[in-house]
Order: sequence, then structure tokens, then C-alpha cells
Amino acid sequence: MNRTRMHSPAAPGLVRRVALAAVAAALALGLAGACGGTADGDGDRAPGASASTDAPSSPPRATASPSSPAAGSPGRPAPGLTGVGASDGRVLGQGELDRAVLADGDVTGFHVAPMEGPPPGGESADSSRCAPLTAVINGRPEPRARAVAYRQLVGTEDGTPAVFEFLTAHGTRDATALVNRLRAAVDDCADGFTARGGDDGPSTYRSVERLRAADVGDDTLTYQVTGDFAGAPVPLVFQVLRVGGTVATFYTAGLEDATTPEPPAALLAAQAAKLS
Repeated sequence: MNRTRMHSPAAPGLVRRVALAAVAAALALGLAGACGGTADGDGDRAPGASASTDAPSSPPRATASPSSPAAGSPGRPAPGLTGVGASDGRVLGQGELDRAVLADGDVTGFHVAPMEGPPPGGESADSSRCAPLTAVINGRPEPRARAVAYRQLVGTEDGTPAVFEFLTAHGTRDATALVNRLRAAVDDCADGFTARGGDDGPSTYRSVERLRAADVGDDTLTYQVTGDFAGAPVPLVFQVLRVGGTVATFYTAGLEDATTPEPPAALLAAQAAKLS
């Protein structure tokens, strides 16, 4: 996988751990290194969907609300978060998006800092079916947004977990298409794919699979891309939340080993509250 630069100065210790472990997200936005790993479960929540009670092989969905994040998740949304009214489906302007994106104080236990946007270029999947996945990896989900805000969220105690977010404004039609195309790509590319165009040559992704999704917002999808770094698997986990015509994408990586990271559900709950 390709090496990328950290565009925020906020966590030098995190950068050292990534370098020592030689694992991280091969993302145009975030960490230097690679991606991969394994995960259990295959869940996602489309509008109006509910968890099945007769499918024991599918893990239970995490539930999240502005006042009640999933049990065991670090952090808690601050009380009284005010939404910008994105649930009506309109295309938010840059000012509204900047007010709606997560900020310091919105979730206890996290420091939030702005992050620069991705550099030009990025990877392109060898298969067009997997193109929605590389678009997210590049930090530019498709259809392209009218406005976007990038943030880095780092645990205040020891710099972990490290989670990255981009909040994108589309309008209901394009936002819905974005999530649906990702959902199809997760299924179509389950056996993995390759991508080209990065600085260090082709990237190999071993597999893609759905993970349990939080019950928040209008639509959610959580999935893992299992990448390969020098023969070692590294997990990248993506959480996609749609509220009206706005999409929040959170991603994190298994920095120390190939264990699937569990992004805190409180982040999605707080973001949904600020968009509603």
C-alpha cells in the first residue's frame, strides 16, 4: 500500500507508533503506511431497516442516539447539541457544514482538530465496481460534494483512538446514491481488489466486508477494507452516516495489530445530532 502524509500536526506520538508498526491507513487524508485485517459480522442499516431476529450468524447492530451511545464505546455526546436542519435534504453551504462538523467539546474524551483536504490524485481501483471504495479512500466520495469539511479526532488520554472524518454536502439524491454505490461495492468487491495511482505503486486490498452499523440518521453503512502491507493484513474501518443530503464518513485503522478497530458510536450520534 502507498505511503501518505499526516496533514495535521496533532498527534506526533501516533505518527511514531504508525511508523514502528508499519501499519496505518493508505488514505490520501491521514496516516502513513498500509491497511488490512479481518472482521466479524456483516450488517448495514438502510432507511427503515431493523435488525433481524432470525439470523444468528449476523451480529447485532450497535444502537446509537444523541443521548445514548453504544454500550462500551468511549466518549459521550455533549448534551444540547444543536442541529443545522440538514434532514430536510437541502445542499448545505460551506458555512453550515463548518458549523455542523464535529468540534472540540462535542464528544467527551476526544480532541478535534481541522485537517487539510487530500492532495491531488489518489488511487483508482482496477475494477470499476470497486471505484466507490477508492473514492472514499482518496477522501473524495462520489458523487463529488458541493462542500466538504475534514477533521481529525484523537482520544484525549493517550492519543487513541484516532478517527478521521470528512463531512460532505450533496443533496438527498446524490447523498443517497453515494451510500447505495458504496453498499454495492462492498458486496461486489468482497474478494478484494487492487488499485493504482499512488506514489509507491499498486495497492492490494485482500477483502471487503460489512460490519455492524449504528442505528442513527437516515442511512448508515459500516464496512472494513482489509489491505496488505508487506504481506501483513491491516484493517481499515469506515462508518458512513447520511442525514438528508449530507454524508459523514469516519475512518480508522488497526494501528498496532490486525484486530478490527471499533470506532466509537458516540461520534456518529453526536454528528447526527448536529446535522438533524
